[in-house]
Amino acid sequence: MSTPTDSAPSLRERVRRFLESAGFETAITSLILLNAITLGFETSASALERYGGVLHLIDRAVLVVFVVELLARFYVFRGRFFHEPWRVFDLAIVAIALMPAGAAFSVLRALRVLRLLRLVSLVPSMRGVVSALLAALPGMASIIGLMVLVLYVSAVLATKLFHEVSPEFFGTLGGSLFTLFQVMTVEGWPDIARGVMEKAPHAWIFFVTYLLIATFMVLNLFIAVVVNAMQAQVSEDLKDEGEAQTRLILDEVRALRREIEALRAAQG
Repeated sequence: MSTPTDSAPSLRERVRRFLESAGFETAITSLILLNAITLGFETSASALERYGGVLHLIDRAVLVVFVVELLARFYVFRGRFFHEPWRVFDLAIVAIALMPAGAAFSVLRALRVLRLLRLVSLVPSMRGVVSALLAALPGMASIIGLMVLVLYVSAVLATKLFHEVSPEFFGTLGGSLFTLFQVMTVEGWPDIARGVMEKAPHAWIFFVTYLLIATFMVLNLFIAVVVNAMQAQVSEDLKDEGEAQTRLILDEVRALRREIEALRAAQG
């Protein structure tokens, strides 16, 4: 016969349940949002002058909570802590916030705003989006190579054609690359094209062809790859959820079968 001490969960198990509880996750999310507000106020000189002490105190208190949380997760998971990429992600963000405030680390200290990215590891829907984007990276590599090739070929061609007509935009290869990258974003390209067409009327052929290839084809390929990756991620999540529900049902059926067999054995 088991004693109450034997049946009681261990301290590590109680800590794990606490860390994975909905209330604790809500509290951490609230702290992250509060920290986001305080970091925003720190960008205002007047707010920093008036409430600087309070803002820094809140920032340090939130950081202490995050450190204690990570230590608790180390205690619960031990070596398995590093098996979960999102826990390593949280560790890296908190480590950046712990960098000393000296001049050599001033840039890293400014990166403590990355602490807000911990929301990604807490919100399942955000984790799914990031996982889908990471899954799409291999497919994006070939598209990026195609885009670089199109951009380089177009820049060389534009430099040879328009370096005398529009030296401010196409005078050098570097300038042409930057200009065509701007055109690819469809930002201010009509002004650039009209300026060139005033001296080279047939330049519209180059710009229209480049836009059709670079913007409407290559960029849409990016969108297609990302959408496919997200659909695959959603399908995988639904499959995992369905398998988890199936395992739960099977466990309940097995438990009922054992109870029935125990009743039959008692009656027999």
